[in-house]
Amino acid sequence: MANPNIVNVTSIYGNVAYVTPSGTSATTSWTYNGTTSLTGLTPASGTVNRVTGIVVTNVTASAANCTVAIANNATFGSGTAYYIAYQISVPPNSSLVVTDKTTSFYITESQSVGVTSGTASALNYVATFEAIT
Repeated sequence: MANPNIVNVTSIYGNVAYVTPSGTSATTSWTYNGTTSLTGLTPASGTVNRVTGIVVTNVTASAANCTVAIANNATFGSGTAYYIAYQISVPPNSSLVVTDKTTSFYITESQSVGVTSGTASALNYVATFEAIT
């Protein structure tokens, strides 16, 4: 089931996922619940994820560019990327709100979210999302 009907919701679980890309190529392996990896924020079968926020924090003393995109494929990089934020400079020691609850969006089983940093290990990406079944 690629896109479940969310009118008759059984459960909604709030989650936080995060990633610090160690390189400058696209990264999709988000960590949540401490140790679990979630590829591209792609939901489990029969679930849709509502991404309610993405915040990027620059943890260095130099500006670094961030990119956030949704792909039309569960494996980010094998589909077409549609940019939410594209090469936006994040000032040193500061944060950028890419999206929040007022601009939330859904990710289905056939979509993914990927991030790219212009400088390795400079940016932390934190996403809040609801897993809806």
